[in-house]
Amino acid sequence: MLNLFISPGACAMASHIALEEAGAEHQTTVIDLRQGQQKTPEYLAVNPAGATPALQTDQGVITQNAAILAWVAQTWPEKKLAPVVDVFQFARFNSFNGFLASSLHPALGRLLFSRPPLEGEAKDQATDLALAKLQLVEDHLLEGPWVFGSAYTLSDGYLSVFTRWARQAGLLDSDRFPKLSAHLDAVQARPAVVRMLAAEGLSPV
Repeated sequence: MLNLFISPGACAMASHIALEEAGAEHQTTVIDLRQGQQKTPEYLAVNPAGATPALQTDQGVITQNAAILAWVAQTWPEKKLAPVVDVFQFARFNSFNGFLASSLHPALGRLLFSRPPLEGEAKDQATDLALAKLQLVEDHLLEGPWVFGSAYTLSDGYLSVFTRWARQAGLLDSDRFPKLSAHLDAVQARPAVVRMLAAEGLSPV
């Protein structure tokens, strides 16, 4: 059985959503990042990078949300969770997920999770950067109602991780980000996401 290593509320929610959307039989193992469980020898044997998510499969371990999402979409093509047949559109899917991983996630992560917390000018600069990244998605990358228009893909679940964080932090102003706000509400209403949240002991925000 597939085993997904997660930390509830962290970015591994994207991979957890993907498995739920695919209807894949799986289990989850919680890694408490605050307690440092990602640094234990047992977990480092699974993922030497000491981060979640990590997905144990019969063939080995896959890490990084973007890679796991692509694997899930290609493993269950009948679920139509990404345009896996169209080479160009699948590249766009991977490009968007790469942006989330390499640009939006670091910007929000630095602002919200730096230890010690950012203060003063450093916090102001980090806030401006995070808001600018969200604005880029709002204005240019989110076609609406889903990321790529009328069809839901796993990119939508991935994006919702970060808009969820933004809303919790008071950054997702519905007047400034109407498309992102509506998108988060739509994603959180999906049955697969409802199941994911319940499994992680979370509620919609």
